[in-house]
Amino acid sequence: MSLGGGGGQLQELASQIEQLEQAQQALRAEIEGLQSEQGDISEAIDAIDHLETGATVQVPVGGGAYLRAEVEDMEEIIVELGADYAAECDSEEAVEALSSKQDALDDRIEEIEAEISNIESESKQLEERAQQLQTQQMQQMQQQMQQEDE
Repeated sequence: MSLGGGGGQLQELASQIEQLEQAQQALRAEIEGLQSEQGDISEAIDAIDHLETGATVQVPVGGGAYLRAEVEDMEEIIVELGADYAAECDSEEAVEALSSKQDALDDRIEEIEAEISNIESESKQLEERAQQLQTQQMQQMQQQMQQEDE
């Protein structure tokens, strides 16, 4: 009894759907990383807004170890700009640079969410096509069984 070649098409659709699901998971993980980075930036902005020269802070030195240090000058803040570049800024410029980074992260998150939406749409179409193929296969099997009974 033959299924008319529909089984191969179903396997192909299932494979495509699985690839789309993996792509969605990767994009969601990327969003989580970007949101974590946004949280770090928000904490930095908050610290810049609230710390004053002479304040005591804990500075990470690696491996989960911290040192207590006194802030010498809140008007000399080094901000990472990207591509392994950094610039010394006053507190206002530092907040502006960090806010700009947050805006860029927001834009990237929106782009990724649009990609996820497109993938979900494509996945839904593939699932509907797979459902149609399954229905066709069932109908073919029923017809073949009826023909064999006659």
